[in-house]
Amino acid sequence: MLPKPKKRLGQNFLLDKNIQKKIVACADVQPQDSVLEIGAGRGALTRLLAHKAHWVYAVEIDRDLCALLKDEFKAVPNVVVMPQDILALDLRKQFSLLERKLVVIGNIPYYITTPIIEHFFDFRDLIKDIFLTVQKEFACRMTAAAGDREYGAFSCFVQYHTEPKILFEIKKTSFYPAPKVDSCFLRLSVRRKPPVEVADEGLLFRIIRAGFQQRRKTLKNSLKPVIPQQTLEAFFSQYSIDPRIRAEKLTLQDFANLANLA
Repeated sequence: MLPKPKKRLGQNFLLDKNIQKKIVACADVQPQDSVLEIGAGRGALTRLLAHKAHWVYAVEIDRDLCALLKDEFKAVPNVVVMPQDILALDLRKQFSLLERKLVVIGNIPYYITTPIIEHFFDFRDLIKDIFLTVQKEFACRMTAAAGDREYGAFSCFVQYHTEPKILFEIKKTSFYPAPKVDSCFLRLSVRRKPPVEVADEGLLFRIIRAGFQQRRKTLKNSLKPVIPQQTLEAFFSQYSIDPRIRAEKLTLQDFANLANLA
């Protein structure tokens, strides 16, 4: 008998076999690839990936599910079941000797989506692509452009490090238990270099975070603690930007231009 989904772990198992196959097809896993699967669950994607990839590293925090996975895949030589919290996994220590960059695939709980993505960005030099099933609202945040309602600091952060693209939507009825909202499957292609050039990356993100912290404030007011007033005025003048503008209207390039003036 399969263990029941654990609410405390945010478990929603993807049961739709057509969607499972579509995910693996969209990930375009090659025979030379090593796949890091986040939240292997009951092994639905693991089974499909095992036929495609050179190695599948199936990470699962639930000990009950790990026992099932280890039993099922004990005779499958290219599947390694890892009873592990993904946020505690040191990818550099574990995978730095791989000849090819990792392909990451996972259906991740909403409540830890941001920490997981930030964790992977710490090891982005080891990763080729990240394929994730996330709640639709969160996918829209990552792919939003300047001026969109969903656009914010996290949009800029994700787009600085990757090229995000929503590949398809997944209805909530495809999961058990069914979540309250629909999901999306998206690809984060890790950039070889950021799309903008900045002298101080840390300053760039301090500016972005401060700009979006109080969205209703103008940029001029929200950035007072971070950027000298004369620098802001020079930025508005040099790039012909309305001094009354809010952060949500600035592109990543605009933020980079401001950071380089500071």
